[in-house]
Amino acid sequence: MTFEFDVITLFPEMFDCITKYGVTGRAEKNNLYNLHTWDPRDFTKDTRRTVDDRPFGGGPGMVMLAQPLEKCVTAAKIRQEKCGVSDTRVVYLTPQGRTLDHKLVKEFSRLSGLILISGRYEGLDERLIKQQVQDEVSIGDYVLSGGELPVMVLIDCIARQIPGVLGDPESASQDSFVDELLDCPHYTRPESYLGNVVPNVLLSGDHDKIRRWRLQQSLGRTWLRRPDLLKSKIEQGITIEEKELLEEFKIAYGANKNKVN
Repeated sequence: MTFEFDVITLFPEMFDCITKYGVTGRAEKNNLYNLHTWDPRDFTKDTRRTVDDRPFGGGPGMVMLAQPLEKCVTAAKIRQEKCGVSDTRVVYLTPQGRTLDHKLVKEFSRLSGLILISGRYEGLDERLIKQQVQDEVSIGDYVLSGGELPVMVLIDCIARQIPGVLGDPESASQDSFVDELLDCPHYTRPESYLGNVVPNVLLSGDHDKIRRWRLQQSLGRTWLRRPDLLKSKIEQGITIEEKELLEEFKIAYGANKNKVN
């Protein structure tokens, strides 16, 4: 079944970045997913097509009105039902949400549809959130001008999990964060570039040695750059091989660091 994305946004044209270019563009053309946008302005009643108003209690900025957004959500649900989607979820992209990670991406990718709300201004009327939103998701601890970019990030992440989107079916399984680890270094031609050469193991043709080297580099990078991820990996259960490779990396790293010093 084709994955259905319904996006509620004041700037539908921004999503051409997803549907017209790169991996996600090809996937949309091949009907591996559908993306339909809804503009809240189309669900207003006044001639000015008003979608926001001043916040009660005062303060800077404007708040998006509940009624046009609710009509958008209802229309999106009806469209998805007509497409045969029975397991969808309404998600609001906001700094107040739980942080997006690979585990959450996998959770969403098991559905057959999502209704994604892109907020603007100071955010949405809280009553709309309480009545319609099932998940609030953040892509990081910083503030953007609107929710369109976070929505695109989420769509891209989920699209990569859809069978057939990536040319090599193993690509998604080898991405960073899949096993709570960062990705290993990658090299291509030429073998020597500005005096730096490709590690000999990658030229050896020994597939098991290459696998072990890549795993060790992933473990080592995660230890150096994201100890929080490594801690999570260890808590979930680290294999004897992974433990040995990590200890070897630490010893080699310490020796090289001492040489430099």
